[in-house]
Amino acid sequence: MDPDFRQDDGAKSGGGKPSHPSTPPSEQLPPLVTTLRTGNRVEIAAACRQARALGIGPGMPLAQARAQVPGLDIRPADLAGDRAALRRLALRAARRWCPVVMADGEDGLLLDLTGTAHLFGGEGAMARRILRFLARAGFSARIAVADTIGAAHALARHTPGGLCPPGRQGEALAGLPIAALRIEPRAVELLHRLGVETIGALVAMPRAPLARRFGMTLVARIDQALGALPEPFDPLVPHEPILIVERFAEPIATPDAIAHWMGVLVARFAEALAQAGLGARHIELIADRVDGVPQCVPIGLARANRDPAHLLRLLTRRIEGIEPGYGIDALRLHLRRAEPLGAQAIVERLDEDAPPDLAPLVDTLATRIGMARMWRSRPVESDVPERSVARAGVLDPPARAAAPLRADDVRRLDQAGPPPVWHPDWPRPARLLLRPERVDDVIALLPDQPPRRFTWRGQSHRVVRADGPERIHGEWWRSRAETHSVRDYFRVEDEAGRRYWLFRRGDGERAVTGDLGWYLHGVFG
Repeated sequence: MDPDFRQDDGAKSGGGKPSHPSTPPSEQLPPLVTTLRTGNRVEIAAACRQARALGIGPGMPLAQARAQVPGLDIRPADLAGDRAALRRLALRAARRWCPVVMADGEDGLLLDLTGTAHLFGGEGAMARRILRFLARAGFSARIAVADTIGAAHALARHTPGGLCPPGRQGEALAGLPIAALRIEPRAVELLHRLGVETIGALVAMPRAPLARRFGMTLVARIDQALGALPEPFDPLVPHEPILIVERFAEPIATPDAIAHWMGVLVARFAEALAQAGLGARHIELIADRVDGVPQCVPIGLARANRDPAHLLRLLTRRIEGIEPGYGIDALRLHLRRAEPLGAQAIVERLDEDAPPDLAPLVDTLATRIGMARMWRSRPVESDVPERSVARAGVLDPPARAAAPLRADDVRRLDQAGPPPVWHPDWPRPARLLLRPERVDDVIALLPDQPPRRFTWRGQSHRVVRADGPERIHGEWWRSRAETHSVRDYFRVEDEAGRRYWLFRRGDGERAVTGDLGWYLHGVFG
């Protein structure tokens, strides 16, 4: 038996919450629809139940829907997201209900219940159980159970659903529209012109004239729905997680024995990754001790990798973290996170000037200090220093510094806008403080002179050299409080040769620009 369950358009539209029957009418949410652009036309892709009750359905032009029901909640359709969600649901169904599952169009799933329905109390009980699960997950659905894929598809979309008795699909489909047979819209339109409206009327027609006029596809759809012609079933097979296990007849406890079997596991693990076309990003070695206390060694990688030598080096460095206790019964190597990784060619590096591959070094450092403590600074298009820096992945390509400005570059920059990079004409500390720290006992002449002395963290500094000011205005488009904000930055060097980056809030002339407080924002290396 092949059941087909279909998500209602209200669930597929997403993003809105269904209005509860007990909700007062004044608090009900507006009807929700999603839209899709087809050429120059924007049409409704899906509509919630409230919108459908008002006469709005898929395929209707958006302009007509707006004129018919003002105040619609209109959102763009996310077809890729819908397909991904349907795939996740199919994988869940394959693991939970039956092993043979495939997608049926954009909003349905086909499940082959052969040999599994009795495990859930029969087809009817299984269908009710699936509906309850989908309701808890936020989906509204209809389920139809029939002998053929075509019959299940038609009954789920054009009837309230239910069970079709074995061998009775012809009677169940007779009153349904011919579009339920999954035939081309042009064929449906032409059959309507000929006066054929239902499947029963179409089945009663001679097959030879139908085949000559509409081709064998129409005849095949009829035979597939009635069970006279088999229909291929292309199931979605869930990928099993990669797990390599080695159990020992006698417990092991020495570092040499652990390292030996670790090498055996890694070799088999790398082979399994190659067969699956994957590269590991996060793996976990678990040592099962005799006393039942497992020892876990997690390893993260900056880039997808399946080189057994590299993986073994990373794991070997963590052997000292394994406490064997009274002995280890088994070693397990789990793949926790992976990425697709195709075949890798072995090519000698002939270019001596080519940059080295930093991934092995990053992985080695990450095993010691953790990946969360490693990052690369990337520039952000902002004049405010603390907003001009963001963290990026260690292996992300570095941003190219901007070249010094020239007179002939002004016109080009006016057209393209300034690049979001740090400019070398305005040197700044490589690392800024988490937040600017106030300094005290500052002696400086207003409005444009650098400080002569300041105290930071309880230590007094006398300035012997200084450069500045570099004036930075607040970003008024972000906050009204920064409309008149001004900072004057100075690079200073004290008598001990240490260099700091300080700024004064305010231009020294107008009180609205700042309170004239001094702050230290960074230290030069």
